[in-house]
Amino acid sequence: MANDSAAPTATAGPDGLGTKVRSATRWSLINTVVMRLGNFATGIVLVRYVLDPAAWGVYGVAQTVLMVLLAANELGVTLTVVRWEGDVRRFAPTVLTLGALSSSLLYLSLFAAAPGVAALLGAPEATAVLRVMCLCLILDGLAQVPAGVLTREFRQGRRMVVDALNFVVSTTVTLVLALQGWGAMSFACGAVAGNVVALAGCALAAPGMLRFGWDPEQARALLRFGLPLAGASLLSLAVVNADAMIVGAVLGHVALGFYMLAFNMAGWPVRVISETARRVSFAGFSRLADSPKALSDGFARALGALMTATVPACVLLGALAGPLVELVYGAKWRPAAEALPWLMALGLARIAAELTYDCLVAIGRRRALLLIQGLWLVTLAPVLVLAARAGGIQTVAAGHVVVAGVVVLPVFLLALRRGGVAVRALVRVCVRPVLGGLVMALVLVVLRQRLGEGALAVCATSVIGLVCYAVCALPARTLVRGARARLGRNRAGRPEDTGAAPSVPAQKRPAEPARER
Repeated sequence: MANDSAAPTATAGPDGLGTKVRSATRWSLINTVVMRLGNFATGIVLVRYVLDPAAWGVYGVAQTVLMVLLAANELGVTLTVVRWEGDVRRFAPTVLTLGALSSSLLYLSLFAAAPGVAALLGAPEATAVLRVMCLCLILDGLAQVPAGVLTREFRQGRRMVVDALNFVVSTTVTLVLALQGWGAMSFACGAVAGNVVALAGCALAAPGMLRFGWDPEQARALLRFGLPLAGASLLSLAVVNADAMIVGAVLGHVALGFYMLAFNMAGWPVRVISETARRVSFAGFSRLADSPKALSDGFARALGALMTATVPACVLLGALAGPLVELVYGAKWRPAAEALPWLMALGLARIAAELTYDCLVAIGRRRALLLIQGLWLVTLAPVLVLAARAGGIQTVAAGHVVVAGVVVLPVFLLALRRGGVAVRALVRVCVRPVLGGLVMALVLVVLRQRLGEGALAVCATSVIGLVCYAVCALPARTLVRGARARLGRNRAGRPEDTGAAPSVPAQKRPAEPARER
């Protein structure tokens, strides 16, 4: 296995925590980039040469249902593996038992309800795919504890090895079966095979964690801690996947195929950057929860770094949606470009919301988080239904953005402020990335009109746009990394002390073998 930092303890000093966070973030970034590039290449092969929009829509129905169920499959109690102090081996057997029981019950319920669920989402032919793919629920429930231990101990090097094995196996099975004409079922079989390997890999990387046990007192405490988080996580996944459910039910699974392709393209920067951060953010914020100033500084720097890195990718994909979709996936997928610009804006909101989620959980504001996610879902569902009936996938994506920007983000800011995070600092670190994004978008639109949509023109337009963004946003590095200079002064004997905030930003939750919409 790759060499990692040792397990952090409750008494780890500021320097030790910062070192662990930086090391884990580097491994997480390498892991995420490599896995996403592999998934990207595999998707191009399947979409261009094997699958049509209808088959992609059937797969989208199954994957959407799986994502929502994964949010509730372990009742939220496995977050205790990351958050609680003390010897993890003392409560891990009870966590594993709860996770295995709840995931098994969920799968049995889904198996019985699969025909009705598939019909409701506009794809009756997805029944068998649902039943096979959702076997991942049981495997995920078993893998939560050992994978949570890897996150708790910042062992992202070992996690990278596990994810690589998962990817190789799942991709190989999917490609072989797809080329033999299995259609959407090839994804289901590949996902199950990959999760089996991930479970074995997690067990080897965190030995001794697949041990069942039961302590009634611990179980009650775990459920008191975990159920609000499970509810918030379930609502969060329902929010993210409500659009796919509504598109499938109202517009049909062919439209869902186009929408899912656009959603996956919009997720490229979101998943690469956000997953890299979230694999260490919760553990990092948890260790700063007792120091409001350190938490506020750490969250501001994390958000600034995420926005600086994500804005140019989102603007690029949104402004050049049509030519990029056709260039990568082929002309038959051009309708997916209608939703892509709006989904890129949604991606930026999702990154901020996910980082806020981790921060609020770390400081114990689980009830507020549950209320916010509930408000988001209650507001979003009717808006998306009306949008789907009034137009196509573009209207649905626009409705998603309106709800996120007008309703959800202001409420998240209020919750952060009450949790001790300075909102003014968050605005300050986001000003330059947003300004750079607006300039970049204007440049891209003008150059696209002047140069056209050929491959060389798109490349030239992209490079010029990125340069313009860098000119506007580069000074943001002073804000994002400013704490390093202060920390250097502290070590030289200055009296100022900014705490132990991680200098870089730190999924569904910490244990997630191969989840992707």
